[in-house]
Amino acid sequence: MGKPRASKRTLDTFTIKPLNKIIKPGDCVLMRPAEASNPSYVARIERIETDARGINVRVHVRWYYRPEESIGGRRQFHGSKELFLSDHFDVQSADTIEGKCLVHSFKSYTKLDAVGNDDFFCRFEYNSSTGAFNPDRVAVYCKCEMPYNPDDLMVQCEGCSDWFHPACIEMTAEEAKRLDHFFCQNCSSDDPKKLQNSHAASRHSDTKVDTKRRRRGCIAMGVRS
Repeated sequence: MGKPRASKRTLDTFTIKPLNKIIKPGDCVLMRPAEASNPSYVARIERIETDARGINVRVHVRWYYRPEESIGGRRQFHGSKELFLSDHFDVQSADTIEGKCLVHSFKSYTKLDAVGNDDFFCRFEYNSSTGAFNPDRVAVYCKCEMPYNPDDLMVQCEGCSDWFHPACIEMTAEEAKRLDHFFCQNCSSDDPKKLQNSHAASRHSDTKVDTKRRRRGCIAMGVRS
């Protein structure tokens, strides 16, 4: 006669003892990678359960993928702290949790005054089997027609409200930060004074990066050919 299967209990919370941090379903955590040289895995806690004795605690997680872990790989517009919420679910020992982190929405992330080591953002869901993204298209900006990377500085044209990378308009980042006004080449072509004024520097002004960018179109997401 075989031994009866040990019963499991669902926990509302669990305390990471070395850190004295409380986690609960919905929290995002850093998890120990298979190789110490790799960055920590990032996951969202879906459920916490333990055995009848409360000794072996396991967490049901939904993994976040880094761009380089996706089928298409990392692309130019992917931010350094960008993650994709995957359809990959797993069960791990709670002992592999290294700490808590925050995965912000794209909009919330761009409004942070300072980005910490444990701050990340997500703007796509990712199908780990097909390499498909949701949404499958993303708005593009600037002359280079690339999606917005929150790591990059951009300046806004006062005429058309489009946004541009300083390098794409033959300007350094420091010059862009000192701009008092800016008109792109198309908007200033009919009025040379606008082009001249767009390069006037001000010691009291600072270029702002805004998430409400006027988009030129969209680029398809997915596996690159």
